[in-house]
Amino acid sequence: MSNRLIFSPLLHFGIAVVVFASSIAQPAFASPAKPAAASPSDPRLENSYRFQQGGWTYVHLEGSPSDIGFQHGYLLAPEIADALEAVKLSDTHQTQRDWEFFRKTAREMLWPHIDAEYQQELQGIADGAKAHGVDLDVYDIVALNAFEEVPDYYVPWLNKREKQAKAPKLAAPGNCSAFIATGAYTKDHQIVIAHNNWTSYLQGERWVIIFDILPLHGQRILMDGFPGVITSDDDFGLNAAGIMITETTITQFEGWDPNGKPEFVRSRKALQYAKSIDDYVRIIKEGNNGGYANDWLIGDRKTGEIAYLELGLKNTPLWRTKDGYFVSSNFARDPKLIREETSGFDPNDRSSSMNARHARAEELMKQAKGKIDVEVAQQFLSDHEDSFQSDKPQPNERSLCGHADNSPRGVKEWEWNPYNPGGAVQGKATDSKMAANMSFVARAGHPCGADFLAADFLERHPEYSWQKPLLRDMKAGPWTTFQAGQKASP
Repeated sequence: MSNRLIFSPLLHFGIAVVVFASSIAQPAFASPAKPAAASPSDPRLENSYRFQQGGWTYVHLEGSPSDIGFQHGYLLAPEIADALEAVKLSDTHQTQRDWEFFRKTAREMLWPHIDAEYQQELQGIADGAKAHGVDLDVYDIVALNAFEEVPDYYVPWLNKREKQAKAPKLAAPGNCSAFIATGAYTKDHQIVIAHNNWTSYLQGERWVIIFDILPLHGQRILMDGFPGVITSDDDFGLNAAGIMITETTITQFEGWDPNGKPEFVRSRKALQYAKSIDDYVRIIKEGNNGGYANDWLIGDRKTGEIAYLELGLKNTPLWRTKDGYFVSSNFARDPKLIREETSGFDPNDRSSSMNARHARAEELMKQAKGKIDVEVAQQFLSDHEDSFQSDKPQPNERSLCGHADNSPRGVKEWEWNPYNPGGAVQGKATDSKMAANMSFVARAGHPCGADFLAADFLERHPEYSWQKPLLRDMKAGPWTTFQAGQKASP
């Protein structure tokens, strides 16, 4: 596709929004744009805006839940349409269930357990996107928000319950590398936190939104995110009360409570309303449905304390310290949780992605004791050491900066086949000083700076040609600093 310029009618704070068509490429089968029912003069869009920087789309949202949702849907309408098609393709291929199944799950199982505040925001996203010409409704948006928890947690639970003998084999993924450190381990004895998001490139190349949200109630939020989703979902963010959070997924977790509250609601609510580590833990555990079970790394810049919450459904152990660190790379650390809530995770298999990265992360923390800062964090997220196989850089499924598309082994624990097009799709880091200014650094694409070229990959690996309609190049941008309230660079 040529780099045809699209001039959006969105004018906020004197900023003309200009995007390249190739950066939001629409599938051939996407619904045609319809005349917008709202215009930039619509009062619901007041004070909201968007701009592009460093490969990211920065979006400022402000106001009531319905206004924040409408702004989100309207400003990101092309990206939401594109992301929805990618999620539909991935979810239906993986589960062998059609999109109407996901809409029905959204309507009947998830919607009744969503707080009214977030029902209003989700409806607002649907209304905003529709006003900008995208043909969808609120149940498409709810299903999109649940794209991490329904295919990998609810569907396996449902298949077992229905005794689906021919159901595809599904396993909770184990994607991401992260750490949080404080006290004697960091250069200024304050908190440093970092995270790279591992996921399929099909979805991850679209995970390039910076959300600056100023809600009517609760704390201001700065987080990365996915178009159309109300929480970060790979979960890196901070709020104005000094809370800093990230997580990595618990490999091979099994568990689902149909009467619980969706994880995407609990994680958004926790970041919006927590003023302390205890607040965050309490809110995210409230109504736990077992979906998208994660190891949460939480910091409070006001106290310098950090915590590690292993959030299973039955087991939720918590560790905390003011002088130390926690690393996370999708390994469960609580023996009871491993025994009761995983399908056989082996913490002693040094060849597995999660354990090899665990070993390398521990090594780097010890090497950098007393020197850890945001620059060291960027090096951590970009690291290519394979701790199991060699002391030479080998970007693969065992390196902290993941490149599973280079691996002939794949990742059996996640049902990733050899050369699966997935790995680290972006990285973020911040420290207490930056967090006090509501700021972090982020890099779109592989944190190491390498590019993924879709056509070249598919030529070598035609077994993934089912992704061809939507898989595109993922080129790395520069490390870029973002701050709440910032405007586009001149």
